[in-house]
This record gives sequence, structure tokens and C-alpha cells, in this order.
Amino acid sequence: MTTPFPFTAVVGQDDLRLALLLNAVSPAVGGVLVRGEKGTAKSTAVRALSALLPQVAVVSGCRFSCDPGSPDPACPDGPHEAGPGGERPARMVELPVGASEDRLVGALDIERALAEGVKAFEPGLLADAHRGILYVDEVNLLHDHLVDLLLDAAAMGASYVEREGVSVRHASKFLLVGTMNPEEGELRPQLLDRFGLTVEVAASREPEQRVEVVRRRLAYDDDPGGFAARWAGEEAAVRQRIVAARELLPQVRLGDGALRQIAATCAAFEVDGMRADIVMARTATALAAWAGRTDVLAEDVRQAALLALPHRRRRNPFDAPGLDEDKLDETLEQFAGQDGEDGKDGEDGDGDDDPDGPGGPGGGGRPAPESGPEGGGDAAQRPEAGEGGEPQPAGGGEQSAVRAAEPFRTKVLSVPGIGEGAAGRRSRARTEHGRTTGARRPRGALTKLHLAATVRAAAPYQRARGRSGPGLVVRRDDLRQASREGREGNLVLFVVDASGSMAARQRMGAVKGAVLSLLLDAYQRRDKVGLVTFRGSGAQVALPPTSSVDAAAVRLESLPTGGRTPLAAGLLKAHEVLRVERLRDPARRALMVVVTDGRATGGPEPVALAGRAARLFAAEGVASVVVDCESGPVRLGLAGRLAGELGGAAVTLDELRADSIAGLVRDVQGTSRRVA
Repeated sequence: MTTPFPFTAVVGQDDLRLALLLNAVSPAVGGVLVRGEKGTAKSTAVRALSALLPQVAVVSGCRFSCDPGSPDPACPDGPHEAGPGGERPARMVELPVGASEDRLVGALDIERALAEGVKAFEPGLLADAHRGILYVDEVNLLHDHLVDLLLDAAAMGASYVEREGVSVRHASKFLLVGTMNPEEGELRPQLLDRFGLTVEVAASREPEQRVEVVRRRLAYDDDPGGFAARWAGEEAAVRQRIVAARELLPQVRLGDGALRQIAATCAAFEVDGMRADIVMARTATALAAWAGRTDVLAEDVRQAALLALPHRRRRNPFDAPGLDEDKLDETLEQFAGQDGEDGKDGEDGDGDDDPDGPGGPGGGGRPAPESGPEGGGDAAQRPEAGEGGEPQPAGGGEQSAVRAAEPFRTKVLSVPGIGEGAAGRRSRARTEHGRTTGARRPRGALTKLHLAATVRAAAPYQRARGRSGPGLVVRRDDLRQASREGREGNLVLFVVDASGSMAARQRMGAVKGAVLSLLLDAYQRRDKVGLVTFRGSGAQVALPPTSSVDAAAVRLESLPTGGRTPLAAGLLKAHEVLRVERLRDPARRALMVVVTDGRATGGPEPVALAGRAARLFAAEGVASVVVDCESGPVRLGLAGRLAGELGGAAVTLDELRADSIAGLVRDVQGTSRRVA
């Protein structure tokens, strides 16, 4: 068995360690989401936490970890009689990103259930994690249907497995811990809100601390057992402190003054719903217990806000998580001293709770200051050039970056045909989840039974199989898998014209607003996105295909304009990006969105070269749409011609809006070489 890296040996990361320990003291806090760049000890700290948790009393032989003092009356292994049981270490169960639904919730033997009426159930990871830790590394990459199952289990404290009317239920209460790298995409808001606390981690920039990180890691790699033995004393001290804090927790008093500060803070930061208030109250109580106190102070409320609110303040995917600490201090000071009876609840806590003791991380909890909508430099104050939407000369110099106009809700652009790509919400696809469209023989394990088709397959053979009672005699060959149709996520590749013909500030602001709107739509539909820009003498990949829509928005905001219009170079660069992505992820279909006025200048025969490049996409059946940015009373229709050569559709900026009166853009028309 691998010896885990000691929790107390993790260098720095005080906020991360504190958040994990608070959940160990009070699992009702609701778990931790750890956000940060790769290589910052996120997974190391989480995996080390389980060794600090107290032993769990369980019913002997129960696969669902029932508490012998109060066994679950609906336990599939029950009923259990109350009485003494055994003890085992608390489990840390890791959910792989690519896990199947059966691996998460468990598998029910449908064949035995139909033929014998027996609920033969094999528990999944949700059963293993009961009364322990469920850890999801790269939680932002988890498939949507697994996210839904996690949300249900976290909300109800139980897991339900149903297959065509045959169901099994078991308790599943766990500490949910997730780690993620924001560069790879954000979480769905529903799951984000389920995490009680969030912590931003980053590698230290202090040379001495980095030296100590390397020193300890090398010592652990050379001798894991010996390294762990050297930290055994500190580990035991923290374990005892967790036990003491758990025992003290019921005695902690959360006074009216502290409650008012909590409510005022949540209201001041305009968080949605009441979950933030409840999580802050539980976190502040756990902080007091961890510090060995029975009263919640203002400093506990402040620390709780820094851990519980940043991820709940995001109003849209492009908002940076964070908290304005000056505003927080003003709110706490305004509502300090309003308890009336207990002055402790109203103390002004402008310092962090830094409980001393072996392995006791002291708080901090200070995310980066919030960057509000006023951020992004002084683009708004720069004098306007080219007002009125008039295009700049094709050979004009580079213009400074233009702020994007306000985003809007766009019409749905989807890839025609039926794919088999990653789960999402854009285009039609054959999936394991969705509406049933037919039945087929199962390939491998049966996951979704088509009951009617199975009965039809078994019915002609009942007499030959010697059926004598009311039960149906079912054989393995009779089972039919349900064919289902749902939605997939696509690769949406934006090819944006940033040349001089697009450089009028008012016009480019509208173009960026349209692309930003499409990026928001891509976030909601779980797409991957990429960004290719062309201007001057060539094209560049501003952002390789990624799940991080935020990164695309940042690159778009800083995009400069000016110069000639190398349309062919932009299309050829996009063609190369799609070719590489087909090799990496052949199941994910692409949708190319070309944002241009259709002009092509620079080099010999630029128009003819652009036409030949466009016909490459038509020949390969790449779904495409051209967002026509041409403006003014006289229109040349160049974008429409480009769309025809691409084998796709053209839509104006006005038609892109979902609330416009123009015809709805549905499937992007392409050639017949797509999956039918």
C-alpha cells in the first residue's frame, strides 16, 4: 500500500489546509473546491486528509458502511440489528473523470431481476464514499450526467439506482472535494454552488519556500515510510485536535450579532439563494471550534466569508471569482456590536483567526481582489478613431484594442446530422442519455434496458423454455439495449477578421460583442472553443482548442486590429487547427464560425486564393457559418459568397440575435459527407 504524503508536511497553502480541516471538523460545511494551476499540491493535500480523519464505526459485513448505532432501515444489505460493530479508517474514494454511470452509482443485474425477481446489486463509488470523502480530480471536466447524479446524491444524502422500474436505494453522505485548473474550463453553476468552500491556490514566488517544497518532495520520494515517520508526531497532534474540535462543536454559540453579520455580508455581495448564509454560519462555528472557543467572533465570520463567498459571486462565466475585502470589512464593522447581550459577537475582527498548534494552518483566505467590470485598462477613455462605423483603409496601421459591446443571447447554431461526440447541449448525437429512439443488441455490458424490445425478443420462446408460471423466462440473448439520442458538445472554432477593414471602433466593438455572445453560448452548451485571427500579413492561433471559454474571452478582449485582410491565411490556419484536432478527438465534430466582412486583400490573387481555401472545408464536410460584418448602405455581399464556397450559411450581426425578427438559424448547412 502506498504511503501518502503527510498532510502536515505540505509547505504553505494555509487556506487550502484550513478549508479541508474545517470540513473534517464539521462535514456539514459542505466540501471544498480547490482551484489553481497545475503542480500546486492540490491533489496531494486532499489525499493526505483521509489519514487524519477519525475511525468510522460500521456494521460488520455491510457493504454500505451503516452506523451500528443507527443503521439505515432501507440498506440493501439490511435489515441490521442495533448493536456493536467494527471500526475502519475513513475512506477517500476517487471518482475518475471518465467513469461510467454504473461505476458511480452501482450496477443492477437486470437479467436476474426480470427472470428471478432478485435485486442483485453491485455497489458503486457513492456507496464506498458514504461517511467518507468523495474526491473528484479535474471536476470541471466531469461529464454532465455524472454531475447530475452527484448533485442528487449530495442534496438527498442517498443514491437511487433505477432500471425499468427495479430500484435500489442506499444512504450516501460524503464530504465532496474537487480540484480543478480554471484554464481547462469552468464548472456548471449548479455544481459550483454545492461546494461549501472554495480556495484559490498558486505556487509560491518565494525562493526559500520553493526550495523547501523540493527538499521535502525529494525526501519523500527517496523513502516514503521514513519521511512519514518523521511527521508522525505532527500528524497525531492534528488528528487529536480534529477530535477535540468535533467534541466542542455542539457547544459553540452562534449569537444573533454574528448571524446579522453573516446575513448582511451575503446581502451586500448579492449572492443568490440562502445556501451561502447557511454555509457561512457552519463555517464560522467550525472555525471557533477549531480555535478551541465556544463563541463565534467577528474574525470567524470574516474568515468564513473569504472561504464561502468568492465562487458564489460570479454573475456570468467571465467574472473572476474573488471578494472585495474593503467592502467586507466595512460591512462587518457596520453590523458589529448589535448582539445586545454578548459583546463578543460584535467585536471588530479585522484580523484573521490564526490558531496556533501543531499543523494548524492559520487562515488568510485572501483570494485575489475582485476585478470588476471597470477593469481591462483604459480602452474606454481612448479617443475614438473611425466613428460612425466607417471602415479604415485596408492598409491602415495597427489600432489599439477595442472593448467588446454588451453580449446578447444568440440563436442556436448546430452541426447537422447525428454525431457520437462528448456529451453537451449543441448538436444531435447518439448518447447513453436522452430520449429513446430504438433498440439494439448490447455491445458489452448492458447499461440501458429497452424493456418492450426485450419482452418481444423473449416472448416467442417461452413454451420451448418450459415456462410454467407467470414469470418471464429471459436469456442473455433476449436483452436489448435502448438506443438514445441526446446532445453533444462541439468544437467551435472562431476565425476572426482583425484587419483594417474591420477596424472602425464602433464596428469592431459590435463584432467583439457578437463573438463574446457566441462564447457565452458555447459555455452553456459545453463546447470546446478555439480562436484564430488574421490581419496584416498572416494568421495566428490566438487560442488553441480548449474547454476554457474564459481564456477565449480574455484573448478576444485584447485583440488588436489593423492592416490588410489575408482571408486565405486565416482559413488555411483554421484548416490546420481542425486537422490536428480530428486526430486528437475524432468523435468531436467541429463548427467553424468565420467573423468577417468577406474582403480579401494582400498578396497575388487574394480573392481566388481565399476561394480555394474555402472549398477545402466544403470538400471535407466541415460545418461552417459566416457572420457577415459588412455595414453601410452599399453592401458587396462578399461574406455571402464566402459562405457559399464554404458550403455553409451566412448570418448578419442583427440576425444572430435570438430576439431578432429574422429567420431562425438552425443547422449550419454543409456538404453531404457528414455523419448521417
